[in-house]
Amino acid sequence: MKKTLALLFCVTTISFAANARSREVATAQTNDGLSGRWTVTVDYHGTTVLFMLTLKQDGGKLTGDFDGDKLEGTQTGDAIIFLAKDDQGGSEDGKGVVKGDTMTGTVVFTNSDDPSHPETHAFTAKRVPPRPAVAPQRHEFVPTTFYRQFSGANAPVLTVNPGDTIHTTTVDAGGADEKGVTRVLGGNPQTGPFYIESAAPGDTLVVHITRLKLNRDWAISDDYLVDRATDRDLAVKMKDTGKSVRWHLDLEKGVATSEKPGDHLAHFKVLLKPMLGCVGVALNPASAPPGTGDSGRFGGNMDFNEIVEGATVYLPVSVPGALLYVGDGHAAQGDGELNGNALETSMDVEFSVDVIPAKRVPGPRVESADYIIAMGLSGSLDDAFRQATGNMASWLEDQYKLTASEISQVLGTSAEYKVSEVADRNVGMVLKLRKDRLLGIAPAAK
Repeated sequence: MKKTLALLFCVTTISFAANARSREVATAQTNDGLSGRWTVTVDYHGTTVLFMLTLKQDGGKLTGDFDGDKLEGTQTGDAIIFLAKDDQGGSEDGKGVVKGDTMTGTVVFTNSDDPSHPETHAFTAKRVPPRPAVAPQRHEFVPTTFYRQFSGANAPVLTVNPGDTIHTTTVDAGGADEKGVTRVLGGNPQTGPFYIESAAPGDTLVVHITRLKLNRDWAISDDYLVDRATDRDLAVKMKDTGKSVRWHLDLEKGVATSEKPGDHLAHFKVLLKPMLGCVGVALNPASAPPGTGDSGRFGGNMDFNEIVEGATVYLPVSVPGALLYVGDGHAAQGDGELNGNALETSMDVEFSVDVIPAKRVPGPRVESADYIIAMGLSGSLDDAFRQATGNMASWLEDQYKLTASEISQVLGTSAEYKVSEVADRNVGMVLKLRKDRLLGIAPAAK
């Protein structure tokens, strides 16, 4: 069972999510019988493991895939059997009973590395509900609890439909709200998670930021430079730094100034450019849930200063409902977040959500009015550079149908790279392409 460790998922979250779905979508049946996508949960030695099952039914014949492994099977009455095989000799041999939108049974997993010891486990599968056919709504959400992990174990604070808009607030990185009251321990506490109906593993979550409004007139930073930004000589010069710096935010004039500037910065002003340091979804919990200071393919603490009002963020969905978190508002931030923080402040946030079904982006992507932007987040700038390049190449291949030769020609002439983050465990690199450079290429439908 080659994917087991990559697919652990919390039973309570799946149960909550399933029960949260509206009665209309929970009982919906398609005209194609079993055709469609199913979320499969397996009790694996006391731990629930999550798989995706895609079926196409033609009479009593079933085809499709079990978490990417090619599948064939049959249905006779309420009973089904299927066999899925991977390219290395492993397999999943299942049998079960279907009642409405629920399937139960057992599956025998044969690992290609140890074929003499197959394992049999019980499973339950739920049909992935269709996109709700309802008019978009606007939700006002006042948070009372904030989380410090991008976890699938946290119960959703609000369930919304694709197309809906959410207006809410965030605390600053230290846990203080718009009145300066500390509401939670610091470390980029998050508002959420928000459960998005019909979002399932294998999908892409779309988060369009419609409004970011500063809701207080001060922010906190410091006078430190992160280790990655300093050579030996500069590190010596910086040995006495690390003091907190409080900034005044002039919301009317749109500038920030230090409340206690040094002699040379008395007239230094920073243009306000509100942004979200964190936009993330629950990571599949094969590993421990990442803290809200971390980032990766799930998004998270990306600290990219172009995640601003009007930007759209694309994230891969790893759990039912996606479980979206937002937070870590910055009044302004230079490239890289060199101080280890930005102008940290609380914020009013409004965003809409959507789901692109059965298309999974390899990592975070951002779209602005002028650019498409692919992100790479890894332990080194070299690796982040490679990830950003691969992410963009995948974008050009999937949406624009470019060949490898065509991709290299586009990137070689038009790529713009930018260091987005160097302050945390993972660093960030982004690859930007101007949309006007792609006008002569017809994009594929999403």
